[in-house]
Amino acid sequence: MKRTSTSTALLIGTAFVAALSTSTARSADLLEKIKSDKLLTVATEARFAPFEFVEDGKIVGYSADIMAEVMKALPNVGLKRLDLPWQGILPGLAAGRFDYVVTSVTVTPERMKAYHLSTPIADATMAILKRKGDTAITKPEEISGKAVGSQAGSAQLAALETFAGKLKDGGKAAVTVSTYTDFSEAYADLSAGRIEAVVNSLPNILEAARQRPDAFEVVLPTFGPKTYFAWAGRNDADSASLNALIDAELVKLNTSGKLAELQKKWFGAPMELPEALPAAE
Repeated sequence: MKRTSTSTALLIGTAFVAALSTSTARSADLLEKIKSDKLLTVATEARFAPFEFVEDGKIVGYSADIMAEVMKALPNVGLKRLDLPWQGILPGLAAGRFDYVVTSVTVTPERMKAYHLSTPIADATMAILKRKGDTAITKPEEISGKAVGSQAGSAQLAALETFAGKLKDGGKAAVTVSTYTDFSEAYADLSAGRIEAVVNSLPNILEAARQRPDAFEVVLPTFGPKTYFAWAGRNDADSASLNALIDAELVKLNTSGKLAELQKKWFGAPMELPEALPAAE
């Protein structure tokens, strides 16, 4: 009798724990919550043309067009976009202040370990912008001894600092690095002569020169390793289903040619992108 009572108690307890676990998993699944709430909340930095910027009071650009395509996989779900400074976006994602990041996140090994980075959306290899007609900088190495700007907390700044360190180690004059809240401030200082160059990813540098051909020129070739832009989600079990859905939609857009179409629209030419990021080292 005692054995029967113990077995019954164990069965009841096991069933209760299983039911509780299932209930918790369902309530914690981010994609299911988004569908239930009929709202997906994403963060973006809308000062990063042509990827994300504000026009006539609306966030537009390459990423906005991609997200419009992705949202077709979430019928009856609305999209709320938070325009935030870059420095608070990844910490805000980790803290759960929004569901996902739809802004241009430069892929680095450290970020791949800390977050789920999506299928690549664009090339992000580093390049240099200079003032129009400045003959003192004709190749990347010639930023030695000069004042160069980039965005605080960005992978572009890290790339600049690494490149400057290599130049110094090779006997070149030190680069004076200036940091800015966003790249528009850096471009303003470049135009005003307060710095002599800006380091950003090539698509953004090309856009800045296209917008102001009288003021800026692109310095080629690019420098550093091949790099990509991606979006970002939390790297946890609750976010896995949302991450998987967005990755799958991005792959579809890439293989169907839709991404190439949007790249031609916003950058003037298509980009060759892998369907998945290489594993983090």
